[in-house]
Amino acid sequence: MSRKTIAGVVGLLVVVLGALVGGLAHHDASSPATHDAATGWVDAADLPSQARRVLAEIDEGGPFEYPGKDGSVFGNYEGLLPTEPSGYYHEYTVDTPGASTRGARRIITGRGGELYYTDDHYNSFRRIRR
Repeated sequence: MSRKTIAGVVGLLVVVLGALVGGLAHHDASSPATHDAATGWVDAADLPSQARRVLAEIDEGGPFEYPGKDGSVFGNYEGLLPTEPSGYYHEYTVDTPGASTRGARRIITGRGGELYYTDDHYNSFRRIRR
């Protein structure tokens, strides 16, 4: 490859990477539609009965089935929820019938009152509409 071709490829990579990084840096957690559109919505009435029970327990302040786990800080390491400071999100276990462990279902609460549901252990989320 000639130097001119290499320089062109490098220049193109710089432009593409700059656009990607700029797009990520431009994201603002205060733009509400960004993540809501990506995660979708679910009505609380359409959640499994176990999830509706956990919502009631959250409203009542407990007790919860898994003390020490339920109410613990959710780190949002997957980056699928809006970016917030550490400690903003908390997680609660939603029982999965037949599971011998805590299962994959969780409700995530945000300090601002937002609620999210995942049934695939944080691979996707839907915002809960009450």
